[in-house]
Amino acid sequence: GGQDGLLLLLNSNLSNVVFATHFGGTGQDACFVLDVSPTTGNIYVAGATTSTDLPGVNNQSVLHNTFQGGQTDGFIAMYNGTTGQLMATTYMGNNGNDMLYGIQCDKAGFVYIMGTATAAWTIRNSPFNNNNNQAAGKQFVAKINPDLNAWVYSANFGKGQQNPDISPIAFLVDRCENVYVSGWGGGINSSQGYPNAGTNGMPIVNPVNPNFQGDGSDFYLFVLEKNAVRQLYGGLYGAFGGFGDHVDGGTSRFDAQGVIYHAVCSCKGQGGSGFPVTAGVDSDVNNGGQGAQCNLAVFKIALDFAGVGSGLKSSIPGSTRDTSGCVPLLVNFTDTIAIAQKYIWNFGDGSADVTTTTPTVPHTFNAPGTFRVRLIAIDSNTCNIADTSFVNIRVRNDDATVGFNSIKLLPCDSLKYEFVNTSVPPPNKPFRNNSFVWLFDDGTTLTTGNQRVTKAYAASGTYNVRLILTDTNYCNAPDTAFEVIRAAAAVEARFTTPPSGCIPYNASFNNISIAGQTFFWRFGDGTTSTERNPTHLYNTPGIYRITLIATDPGTCNLVDSTSFTITVSSSPTVRFSFSPNPPETNTPVTFVNTSTGGNYYRWLFGDGDSLVTTRTDTLVQHIYQRSATFQVCLKARNQFGCEADSCVSLRSSVEPLVDVASAFTPNGDGINDIVRVRGFGIARMNWRIFNRWGQLVYQGTNPNQGWDGKYQGVLQAQDVFNYVLDLEFSDGTKLQKKGDITLLR
Repeated sequence: GGQDGLLLLLNSNLSNVVFATHFGGTGQDACFVLDVSPTTGNIYVAGATTSTDLPGVNNQSVLHNTFQGGQTDGFIAMYNGTTGQLMATTYMGNNGNDMLYGIQCDKAGFVYIMGTATAAWTIRNSPFNNNNNQAAGKQFVAKINPDLNAWVYSANFGKGQQNPDISPIAFLVDRCENVYVSGWGGGINSSQGYPNAGTNGMPIVNPVNPNFQGDGSDFYLFVLEKNAVRQLYGGLYGAFGGFGDHVDGGTSRFDAQGVIYHAVCSCKGQGGSGFPVTAGVDSDVNNGGQGAQCNLAVFKIALDFAGVGSGLKSSIPGSTRDTSGCVPLLVNFTDTIAIAQKYIWNFGDGSADVTTTTPTVPHTFNAPGTFRVRLIAIDSNTCNIADTSFVNIRVRNDDATVGFNSIKLLPCDSLKYEFVNTSVPPPNKPFRNNSFVWLFDDGTTLTTGNQRVTKAYAASGTYNVRLILTDTNYCNAPDTAFEVIRAAAAVEARFTTPPSGCIPYNASFNNISIAGQTFFWRFGDGTTSTERNPTHLYNTPGIYRITLIATDPGTCNLVDSTSFTITVSSSPTVRFSFSPNPPETNTPVTFVNTSTGGNYYRWLFGDGDSLVTTRTDTLVQHIYQRSATFQVCLKARNQFGCEADSCVSLRSSVEPLVDVASAFTPNGDGINDIVRVRGFGIARMNWRIFNRWGQLVYQGTNPNQGWDGKYQGVLQAQDVFNYVLDLEFSDGTKLQKKGDITLLR
C-alpha cells in the first residue's frame, strides 16, 4: 500500500538487528504503539489501517478477521518476540473512523487497548456504562485475551458528541489492572485539521482541582477501575481562557505507579488566566514573549490508584546499585517506589526483621556469605495490599590493596618506563600470575602477577596508565590504580582554545602539552593559574594573549612555553522599525534595520517566513496574508559568532484580493517573464492553465511561483491561454476565478 508499518528489534547495545519486518496491506497502514507480554514475550502492535487485506487475520481464530467498515479500522498484530513471526492479526472497529492509540499488557498477559472512534463502540461487560453512562462516548478502552480471540470487556467514555472529545496521548494499565488515559482537546487541535469536541463537559470524578471548570482547551485525565467497574478519576488541568493550552504527541507519560508526567505548551496571552502552579516550584512565572505568550509548562499528578509497589535497590558507599563487597560491608537499602505505609526488611543473615515507616534502611553485614535480602512494602488501603522485591548481597573477606609506581629510565630522551606493582594481597592468598591487567593507553595491555614490568612507548604523548585487579578471588575486584605518564624526550607546551568568544566569556583551555609535570598560565588580563585545564571568565571586550609554561624535570629541555591570542567581543545591538504603523490594508510592511555591530541578520516575520541579509541598508518588505498580530524578530550575529535579537509585535490588516495579469512576455529579458497570481489573504490556491485545445500546460499552488510560458521544457508559441483559479482566503472565504492570459513573443 501507500504506507506500511515497520517492526524492528535491536540487541541491547544497538549493534545488531535481530529482526525487522513490514506490516500492512494494500491501503494505508500506521503502527502507532506496541507492548511486550510479560508472560510470553510476544509483541503486540496496534494502530490504524484502511487496508481490507491485512496479513495474519486468518492465522488463527481472532475477534475480527475482516475490515469492520468506515474510513479506518484499528488493528492489533501479535508477533513472536524472538523470531519476529506474525502470529495473528485482528481488526478492531465499527462503521466509523477507528484509531488505536494505546496498547498495554497486564501481569497475566491480557491485552488492553485505547483509542477513539466516530461511532460509539459496542459495549461489552462494562458495569461502568450501565444506565447509558457515557455509552455514546467516542473514546474507548477494552481488555482482550492474549490470543486476540475473546473480549473481556469493552467500555466507552466521553460526552457522546459527533467527534472524539480529546486527542489521546498516554495509556497505562497498572498492577491493579486499573486503566489510565491522558489527552487534550479544544480549538487549537480543531484548527489544525483534527476535529474534536473539546474538554468542556467531560465527566469530572475526584479531581485534584475541584474548583477548576476549564475552557474546553485543557488536559483531561481518566482512570477506569479494574474490569470496567467504575470511573475512579476524571479531571481537567490547564489555564482558563486565552490562546488555549495544547501539547504535541509524545510529551505525556504514566509511570508504573499511575503518576502522570505532562509537558505542555501553556499560553497566557489573549486574556488567559495563566497556567496553575504550586508553591515552591522552580519557576512560577510564564516568561513567554509577545502575542500568545506561550512557554513550556510541566505538571505531575500522582493519581494513587496503582496499589502499593516494592522496588528494592542496594547501594554500597561509592557504588550505587552494587551488590558485592568486602566485610564488614555497609549497604544502604532503598525502596525506589516509596509509597507504602510500612516496610518490612529481612537481610537474610539471621538478624531480626526490621520494620520501618520510611523507605530506606542501612545494614552492616559482619560475616562473609551470600544473603538474599527481602523487602515487603505494605499498604492495607490499596488494591493489592502488599508487594515484594528481592536483591542478593555477596559479602567477602579477601580484599587486596592495589597500587603502583613509575620510574622513567635513562637517558633523558628515552621513552621507556619501569612500573613497580606495589599491591598487597590478603594473608595466605598470594596474587596469581594473571591477577592484574596493565592498560598502557597506547592500545597495548599486559596480564601479569605482581612483578615489575617495563614499557617503551613508540611516540611522545600523554598516557593514562591503569593497573586493574581483575582477579575475582579478591572481594574488591575489579579495583584500579592509575597514573598519568607524559612521555617525551622534550617538554612541549601546547593548548587549544576557541579564537574568540562573547562577553561574558568563560574560556576553556585544553592542555595538550607533550610531557609536563607542572603548568603555569597567564590569561592576558593580569590573572594566572596552575591548573592543567583551567577555565577563565572574561567580562571585558578585548584582545588577550594567553601564555602556557610547561615544566618537566624528566625531559632534556626541562621547560617550554607557547602563546595564543583570543578576541573577546561584545554582542551586536539590535534595533529595527517598521511602517506603516498603524497598519494599512493590503499594504506591504517595510522594515528598517538600525542595528550596529553585526554582519548577519535574520528576519523572522512571525508567519513562518524568514529572510537573511548581511547589510543594514537592504530593503526588507513583507506581505502578510491574514489580519493578525505577529511577533517579528530580528536576530543579529557578528564575525565572532556573538548573537543578539529583538522582537516586537506587529498588527496586519488584510482583505481578500486577487488578480492575474492579462499578458506576459517570456523572452528572457528579466521583465515580465513570468505570470503569477497576485493578491492578499491567499491561504490556499490551485491554478490551472490550459492551451486552446484544453491541454493542461501549468498547475501551481504557490502564489510566489508562476508560469514561465514553457510546457515540458519548451517555450510555447504566442497564443491566448485560459485559466481556472480556485482560491481559499485566510478568512475562510472561497473563490473561483476564470480568465485568459496572452503569451506575447
